[in-house]
Parts: sequence; C-alpha cells; structure tokens
Amino acid sequence: MNSHEPFPKTKDFLFILLLIGVFGAIGGFIYETIFYRIAWGYFVKRGSTFGPWIPIYGVGAIFMTLSIWKWQKNPLAVFLISFFVCGILEFIVGFVLFHCFNGLRLWDYNTEPWNFGNIGGYVCLRSVGIFGLFGFLLFYGVIPTILWLKKHIPARAFQITSVTLAGIFVCDIIVHMILKGLA
Repeated sequence: MNSHEPFPKTKDFLFILLLIGVFGAIGGFIYETIFYRIAWGYFVKRGSTFGPWIPIYGVGAIFMTLSIWKWQKNPLAVFLISFFVCGILEFIVGFVLFHCFNGLRLWDYNTEPWNFGNIGGYVCLRSVGIFGLFGFLLFYGVIPTILWLKKHIPARAFQITSVTLAGIFVCDIIVHMILKGLA
C-alpha cells in the first residue's frame, strides 16, 4: 500500500485495526515500564488493566492510523499528526475522566517527572513528543509487520488471531471497569 491509496477496502481492514490497537496498547505499556524505571529507579506496573497493555495507547494507535494514512510516506507529517492527534486525544480523555467521573485520573502530569509543557496534568510536551515518535514506529514498523503477517498466514488464522487478542484486551478493560465500579 502506498500513501495515495485509500484505506484497504477489504474485510481484513477491521482485523488490521484491531491488531494495531492491541500492539499500540502493548507498546504504551512497554514505553511506560521503561520510562518509569529510568525516572523513578524501580519497576512499576503501569496502566489500569491486568494485562501488559494501556488502553489509551491502543486508541491512540487507531486514531493515528486513521488520521495519517494519506500522509504515511511523509515522515514529518507522520510525526506532526501523531503529535497533535494523540495530544488532543490525551487531553480530552484526561479532562473528561476528571470532570465526568468524580475526579478520576488515570495519569497526572502534575506529579510526573519530566513534565515540561504540562497542561492541567492532562498532557505534557514529553508525552506528545513520544506520541510523535510512536507514529514513526507505527507506520514504519508495526503496520508493515501486520501487513506482512496478513500476506503470509492464512486469512482465517489472521482473523482469529486478531479477534482473539482484541477480545482478551477488551475483556480485561471490562473486568477492570466492573471491579472499579465504572461500568
């Protein structure tokens, strides 16, 4: 696929998006594990779910994919769109969680290390800069790998794998919401 192609018009595009969301969420978990190990000097289990994933990163990866597809061959556009799309997403989600769910904060840059450019604890320059870099990783690493897998394994196996991983991820989120009284 090249930058001038529209989104794939196959039933597999949904399965591709599901995998992008799962791998984005896992990538966010890995990033935060490494970041806080460096920043605080010890390992911390980040995220609100049981599994090794952080949902906001999965949603961000899907938003990046849908926002950047036309410009994926332009590295500067990939960085800038990832930077802004995910920064806006993080701000809106953080704001809504805080104001609509009794002060719920799943992250708070007011108390985080290296929080320059902090806006209300919802977003900071470090986080959106990382999202810009994640856009590179997504478009030049993750998506090509997923598309390669789609070509090289049977279609049914690709679909089952995609739905299974996404299903486990969503069930983990739902269980967490039930246990925290958010559902």
